[in-house]
Amino acid sequence: MGKPTGFLEYARCANQRRPVLERIGDWEDLYIPVEGQQRLEQGARCMNCGVPFCQAGVQFEGKQLGCPLHNLIPEWNDMLMDGNYGHALARLLKTNNFPEFTGRVCPAFCEQACTCGLYDAPITVHDNERSIIEYAFANGMMKPRFTKNVSGKNVVVVGSGPAGLAVADQLNHRGHSVTVIEKHQRPGGILTYGIPNMKLPKTAVQRRIDLMTDEGVTFVTGLDAADPAIARRLSREFDAVVLCCGAEQPRDIGVDAAGVQGVCYAMDYLHAAVDRQQFGIESELPGAAGRDVIVIGTGNTATDCVATAIRQGCRSVIQLVRRGREDYVDSAGKLPQDYAQEEAEALFGQDPRVFRQSVASLQADEAGQLQAIVTKSGEQLPCQLLIGATGFAGCRADVCEAFGVERKNTVVTEVGHYRTNVPHIFTAGDMHRGQSLVVHAIAEGRAAAIEVDRYLMGYTNLI
Repeated sequence: MGKPTGFLEYARCANQRRPVLERIGDWEDLYIPVEGQQRLEQGARCMNCGVPFCQAGVQFEGKQLGCPLHNLIPEWNDMLMDGNYGHALARLLKTNNFPEFTGRVCPAFCEQACTCGLYDAPITVHDNERSIIEYAFANGMMKPRFTKNVSGKNVVVVGSGPAGLAVADQLNHRGHSVTVIEKHQRPGGILTYGIPNMKLPKTAVQRRIDLMTDEGVTFVTGLDAADPAIARRLSREFDAVVLCCGAEQPRDIGVDAAGVQGVCYAMDYLHAAVDRQQFGIESELPGAAGRDVIVIGTGNTATDCVATAIRQGCRSVIQLVRRGREDYVDSAGKLPQDYAQEEAEALFGQDPRVFRQSVASLQADEAGQLQAIVTKSGEQLPCQLLIGATGFAGCRADVCEAFGVERKNTVVTEVGHYRTNVPHIFTAGDMHRGQSLVVHAIAEGRAAAIEVDRYLMGYTNLI
């Protein structure tokens, strides 16, 4: 611990969101990073606890306690305090393949477990992590790494989201030949298509893909492994197959939308928005411009849909929440706002959330275009775009069937393991554990890579 009194001398100073009316006019980063000496002071606040709960990464009373990746947080905070970015980076990359992703979209379980937060504000672990990796990229420290020990084994990873990328990165650095298959036109999975640019810039995703390509990983896009012929070929030509296709099956919104235009699911809407705003590709799905938008749901994905609709120029936006307001207030009785609720209130004068409410029926015009929804309380609300963000029911059945792996809602494996009923086929990420977070997907990918490596080599030195 380099600064025993740091937590007493320096106040918490987190990255601040850009002014609301400024940021809703573009798709750029939500936050203004704290830099320079002030960032080093944030590292100095770390207490280097005797028991650093921040890196515990365990489930305690049904909740996540500390980082699922077991990041060596006190170590790199200490090095950050001294401005030693090189050593801080080395310790960070030891446990986390993609700090530029988790440093932006992780809910920071580490900070929730921070001992300093018991009586004061927790350490800005999340922001410190982002600072270290961004400094490294900006200053030429993130160079391709190669191994001299080539195994002669080849592995195919199906799906290029955070779990698939983590598997590929680990096995590539172990010396295996790795090919990543992606059904969409660009790699990245949910990182590219499911998280808006203001939360996770697509340049950051592509930067990592480029680095992995330079290190020897092969990416093949536009190839859907749900095709049985493709699945058979992959199973035959590769020593191991790792399925990381996510949990793409949306949970039903509970209303009959047959023949009605203007109803879609959240991930389809966000995908279309990314295509339009970032890649200039038009979609059959409508945007929110000039429309009254209603989003069903209250999680991170619903929040991203609200923010996206605002940036697309919606006429109004409402977020329907099934549970009561009392389930969301903090200990002081206040209703916390994420970035999108803050933006909606600034633009339309009120928080977009309507509690204890759901959709009973839809009203469309003669052409089948949605015009309004009727809630279960009988209220009619204008709506030309209804977005279901009610969660996910599991992974796609067609991919599992193509590879012959057993599936319930997710792919079936032994508890704590990643091998499927087909000996050389493995799985990881949301396809294995169900809908979850990017940080959990990376942790799953790393753990699955250990099991794949042991299968291929008879032993493993991955951690």
